[in-house]
Amino acid sequence: MGQEIDKNRWENETLKPVIERYPERKKEFTTSSKIPLPVVATPSAEFNYQQKLGFPGEFPFTRGIQPTMYRGRLWTMRQYAGYATAEESNRRYRYLLEQGQTGLSVAFDLPTQIGYDADDPLATGEVGKVGVSISSLEDMETLFREIPLSKVSTSMTINAPASILLAMYIAVGKKQGVEEKQLRGTIQNDILKEYIARGTYIFPPAPSMRLITDVFKYCKTHIPRWNTISISGYHIREAGSTAVQEVAFTLSNAIAYVEAAIEAGMKVDEFASQLSFFFNAHNNFLEEIAKFRAARRLWAMIMRDRFGCQNERSMMLRFHTQTAGSTLTAQQPENNIVRVTLQALAAVMGGTQSLHTNSMDEALWLPTEKSVRVALRTQQIIAHESGVADTVDPLGGSYLVEELTDTICEKALAYIEKIDEMGGALKAIENGYIQSEIQESAYHYQQAVEREEEYVVGMNSFQIDETLDLEGLRVDPLIEQNQREKLEELKSRRDAARVNELLSRIEQEARQSRQNFMPLFIESVENLITLGEICNVLRDVWGEYQQPTWI
Repeated sequence: MGQEIDKNRWENETLKPVIERYPERKKEFTTSSKIPLPVVATPSAEFNYQQKLGFPGEFPFTRGIQPTMYRGRLWTMRQYAGYATAEESNRRYRYLLEQGQTGLSVAFDLPTQIGYDADDPLATGEVGKVGVSISSLEDMETLFREIPLSKVSTSMTINAPASILLAMYIAVGKKQGVEEKQLRGTIQNDILKEYIARGTYIFPPAPSMRLITDVFKYCKTHIPRWNTISISGYHIREAGSTAVQEVAFTLSNAIAYVEAAIEAGMKVDEFASQLSFFFNAHNNFLEEIAKFRAARRLWAMIMRDRFGCQNERSMMLRFHTQTAGSTLTAQQPENNIVRVTLQALAAVMGGTQSLHTNSMDEALWLPTEKSVRVALRTQQIIAHESGVADTVDPLGGSYLVEELTDTICEKALAYIEKIDEMGGALKAIENGYIQSEIQESAYHYQQAVEREEEYVVGMNSFQIDETLDLEGLRVDPLIEQNQREKLEELKSRRDAARVNELLSRIEQEARQSRQNFMPLFIESVENLITLGEICNVLRDVWGEYQQPTWI
């Protein structure tokens, strides 16, 4: 009570006269989630340290999932890269590893993401444009040439055909003499956010969830160090959600995956430790730090209280972070270095396990080697020069950060409960609730930018006349023709009878739903059956997902 009285005195005697003489620059100060920000935060009388924070490495993991965090080992510096052909992407990967990157992150082109080979008519004009073109095991072998899979951790941003790309990765490991249990990495494998925000889906929800749970089951036994899914809030945020919505919708999707795995006959503690998450790091520095802390706390509570996890590892929210592509501007692109630095710093102070930093020129074109190097150096400077990695949860106990963490938890939980009432994430997606909430937030933010209530430095404020003198990266249009020729040659030397037999088995299995698909996919890619051939068989059986017309 004394504390509150003293604050009232300060507000009336010290603050109020100053505001009357010098009005504040805004009528209202809020975060991106419209959480009001006080002039100054003060301790909460109701704050329970042990219940809400605890210690790093212990429930509820608000302060981090490891007791020492970066004092023991730095986060994995994983620059997202891939363009043109497997040969060119391989050169970029080896360059990044030479520059100190500690993990690989593969970007696939659009045809690969939606299950088409480079020679498919629907792939015309898109081969190698926004990522690397992978149609066959031989492409995958080239992609990882001279990169020992026993020594690197690889993340693959692939969703609808994730199980097939994982099969190719396993097959490449075998050819290198690497046992499956030695492989480390992540496949995104998150189809629900594709229906919500990104759009690279292929199949309807039921068979898509089957492919996902097949990966869960296979990796539990054969690849225990592999993250079977990266449940993504990143694309939800890129589509225009707030920080609160990013947490709420991501965790609702995660609940749906856990329930699907349990329905498929798995016990929660058998697979939960192989789940991982993928979040966005946006511009509102303190809200972003609080967001990561809130997500960890909420997930720990959900896994313990809702699903009855006994193993604490099952309650740990492990996540990768990427800085926010949607915040990058084509105007004054050097400003993006500052944005990315602040976003990366928020991710580190929020306790991320791995991090990608966007390059300054990504609003213009695929990043050049120079811009990628600057982005990687940003992480290295934060790690080795800033000092923020030398103590765990450095902003823990900040009155404002703790208040924001609590508020994000409360607001995200309210969303989760509403989605539960609708029947879960899939029902909320089918009826358009999640999509409409994101669209509403995106619309209001864009209005604020256009009214110049929100500053975007260099774009709607502090503008200059400029001529861009940055070097751009262009993809050679001959790549598409070369990829087609390579596929034609590959198909001419395969065992046609074996190919037909395996494709027939895939069709039968898609109709019967009896066995795990992963062994069959591995055998198929080892016999040079292509990604598109497998996906086309599954399309013929399952059909393609069609968004409801009202979305």
